[in-house]
Amino acid sequence: MQNIGVWRPVCLIAALALTAGTAASQRRAPEAATLGARERPPVSAAVTGLRFVVSVGPQQVSDGLLELRAEFAVQGTGPVLLSMPAWTPGAYEIANHARSVMGFAATQAGRPLRWDKLDPDTWRVWPQRSGRVELRYRVRAERLDVAGSWLTEGFGFFNGTNLFLEVEGRPHTPALVAIDVPSDWRVTTGMTPHDSTNVFRAEDVHDLMDHPVFVGRFDLDSALVGERWMRLATWPEGSLAGARRAALWDAAMRSVEPMVAVFGDLPWRSYTILQVAHPDVPGMSALEHSESELALVGSSFLDEPFVLSIHAHEIVHAWNVKRLRPSELVPYRYDRAQPTPWLWVSEGITDYYADLALLRGGIRDESAFLSATLDKIESVTARPPTALEDASLQAWIGIEDGTGDLYYDKGSLAGLALDILIRDASANERSLDHVVRELYDGTYRAGRGFTHDDFWNAVARATRGRAWGDFERRYLDGRDTYPWADWLQRGGWRLVEDSIAEPRLGVLLREHPDGVLVSAVDPEGAGARAGLQIGDVITELGGRSVLDPGFGDYWRGVWGRRPGAMLPIRATRAGQSLVLSATVELQPRVERRIEPDPNADAKARRIRAGILAGTPRP
Repeated sequence: MQNIGVWRPVCLIAALALTAGTAASQRRAPEAATLGARERPPVSAAVTGLRFVVSVGPQQVSDGLLELRAEFAVQGTGPVLLSMPAWTPGAYEIANHARSVMGFAATQAGRPLRWDKLDPDTWRVWPQRSGRVELRYRVRAERLDVAGSWLTEGFGFFNGTNLFLEVEGRPHTPALVAIDVPSDWRVTTGMTPHDSTNVFRAEDVHDLMDHPVFVGRFDLDSALVGERWMRLATWPEGSLAGARRAALWDAAMRSVEPMVAVFGDLPWRSYTILQVAHPDVPGMSALEHSESELALVGSSFLDEPFVLSIHAHEIVHAWNVKRLRPSELVPYRYDRAQPTPWLWVSEGITDYYADLALLRGGIRDESAFLSATLDKIESVTARPPTALEDASLQAWIGIEDGTGDLYYDKGSLAGLALDILIRDASANERSLDHVVRELYDGTYRAGRGFTHDDFWNAVARATRGRAWGDFERRYLDGRDTYPWADWLQRGGWRLVEDSIAEPRLGVLLREHPDGVLVSAVDPEGAGARAGLQIGDVITELGGRSVLDPGFGDYWRGVWGRRPGAMLPIRATRAGQSLVLSATVELQPRVERRIEPDPNADAKARRIRAGILAGTPRP
């Protein structure tokens, strides 16, 4: 996230800057295998033939409710325990999705069954005999959020964690999901199609919870990428068309090949991008899934560069997080928080590889990559010093000191630092690419999450046995400032600082349809002395409209050379025109940039080339 107009990120979020303990108690003891002799979590009676039917149409849209029916068979009268997830993986916060459920009822052979709550989000149902059981309930769908469910006229989306019930203690229970919609509505999801229209198959509870669904009228097309289908679904119809659609398609497709080169496979059967554009979204947010992503973007932000970056981030997540992930997150537990000190890898290094995917895929050049890196350095510098492992662990509590999502930018920078230092220590024979590939093959493919030893042993092997304890203590578990001058030099770059004198009015400005809105005034500044007040709308400075696309260059180029000159200001105050005059004052501003180091030695040049192009067959 960059600066102003913020919306709390789920997986990743961005918004434009204007220029001028856990959240819930843990209801059940963790797995006995993890905590020894503690009591085991409850286990439901076994069920077979589990099938969910989701009904949505004009009436449900009007009510803001999705209609659910669940059917399954039981043998005997043992209680069936069915739980609604408390959170959605990738959204590191307890949401208590059960709070949106209403009208729950259970029947067998047309007769009501006894049921109660085992805990706040678990229903306990007592069958009267062997045979089929039917449940009915409704779910509110009024959250315009990538981890929520939302309905509007002719369209809606929902997440499995909001709607479907887990059979407690039986995560391998397969299920069918039927979507009942009007005949003129589409349905699309990354879930595996079954043998009829709008019926899908989930192999287990994780498959069931992992696939967001679009229903209604929306644009949909597809293309073959690496011999696998990729689909793009966007709402509203026409919101992403022509050059916009082509740009997103191009970036998405070209982001895939560099990641296949790193991880060694294309892990999905097909991949579906689901994007909603809406004027009430102040930026962009997206959430990863194993074979899809769901993104919300503000209608006015569709052409911003961060849109392609966030989609690239979610695509990288198909490897890192949805498959390769920390041991604390394997398997997902839907009933409780799962804090981990490794979000800087799961989210931050994912973000680093998103930048590399766009770079190596030819969507962005080296200059754009370095600019994005500098933005992250400055973002981290502007916030309180925070250890990456601490930032990762506290993600679940929604900390309010400005560091809640630090593991994105600072974690991405840690990824770049590790990449440079691994290449430096191995004479560019090994890289971070080799480390994540080793972890992917050795832990994900072995059906487990990576541990502290897995990660650092892989780094040590890539660097000929070098010890990394000091790096971890200082830069991951500690709060030491990253020594960018040294690290960038080893990577063939340099950090350059220039001092520039700029004209300043001493006012804070925000966008306004008629110009720029004065939202704060420095009482000692030139603007205050000229008579500017909070709430004024400046329309012209120096005879030039502030809405002119070239105004910034004009302001710095013309008035930056005229200290002491009188600057005419046109503005409005409460609808009345104002003509004011200010004395031009110049103030120093430090401008920083990262650029290739012309004095880099041969080793550093090789490291730079390796990062830019990727390492063949890591």
